[in-house]
Amino acid sequence: MQTKTIIAAIALAFAGAAGAQEVVKIGYVGPLSGQSAHLGKDNQSGVRMAVEDLNAKGFKINGKAVKFEMVSEDDAGDPKQGTTAAQKLVDAKVQGVIGHQNSGTTIPASKIYYDAGIPQISASSTSPVYTNQGFNTTFRVVSNDFKLGSSLGKYATQKLGAKRIAVIDDRTAYGQGVATEFLKEAKKGAGVQIVDKQFTTDKATDFNAILTSIRSKNPDLVFFGGMDSVGGPLLRQMKQLGIKAKLMGGDGICTEALPKLSGGADDVVVCAEAGGVTPEQEKKLDEFAARFKKRYGYEVQVYAPYAYDATMAIAHAMADAKSADPAKYLPFLKKVKHDGISGTIAFDAKGDIKDGALTLFTYKGDKKTRIEVIK
Repeated sequence: MQTKTIIAAIALAFAGAAGAQEVVKIGYVGPLSGQSAHLGKDNQSGVRMAVEDLNAKGFKINGKAVKFEMVSEDDAGDPKQGTTAAQKLVDAKVQGVIGHQNSGTTIPASKIYYDAGIPQISASSTSPVYTNQGFNTTFRVVSNDFKLGSSLGKYATQKLGAKRIAVIDDRTAYGQGVATEFLKEAKKGAGVQIVDKQFTTDKATDFNAILTSIRSKNPDLVFFGGMDSVGGPLLRQMKQLGIKAKLMGGDGICTEALPKLSGGADDVVVCAEAGGVTPEQEKKLDEFAARFKKRYGYEVQVYAPYAYDATMAIAHAMADAKSADPAKYLPFLKKVKHDGISGTIAFDAKGDIKDGALTLFTYKGDKKTRIEVIK
């Protein structure tokens, strides 16, 4: 009698396992603590929203509905913590990773995902180094620093007419990268002088010494390579010291939070966001932003739509491959063409976004206001 009961229990367990829904784990990693936590959570919320949407519509792989789960790790924007977080995701057997946010954490972590054969899509890292390592698992859904920095350099000199330019970077992979590309292009401008070059850190709060030096050079534009958590206080102190120059920067400072962090950014800031939508796509982005605010109670900062699209691109590739196995869907991710919120998601041979756009912004009434989209 006891043997029959055991056999019946085993048979029932096998029947339950056969009918169980497949779980697909999507890893997310970014700064969920520290100075850039608001941006990391923006990314995370984009991934969560995509996972919820996929589950709500009963997404199928090879004809069977699957359940997506997000597995999150905090890298605090720190390279060492980033590699630890990456290994945790590998150990958790995630089938794809969205992250990291910062180039400085994304680049060292990418080797860990490559060794494990897990596709990684960053929704915000822009350093060219990331996709130039020869790893077939690295992808991004935004333009890299070559385009971001050079486009800003050209705009500063040709459209804003800047002649006396000071440059500050935070010594991170992102900050140095975008500042370097900005400088290369800005120097081509007729009559342009780079009057000062200064450095800070991504944890700094006091900029009196470097700004006093810059003020004595009388610049008409200051370029900052770094994030809004430093760029905001930097702008606040520029105004306190009477520096009248415009502040320019990349997507790191181009956030909804910048006016609050700087004590006001009206008509002072020009920045660029890696990505951009054409007029016909604006409706989709507006609808996403409205859904996002209703779901989370706050505005999209910068990266949420790109993190959402990155997640959907992975799901699209899995469906094409009829498998959530990274080794099987990776070749399909390389040739994916997904109609996303931020535009068409398709990758070149290195894993960079094809035909990546940039959007230039300023601030009016302390609201981020689009100037134009650059292809």
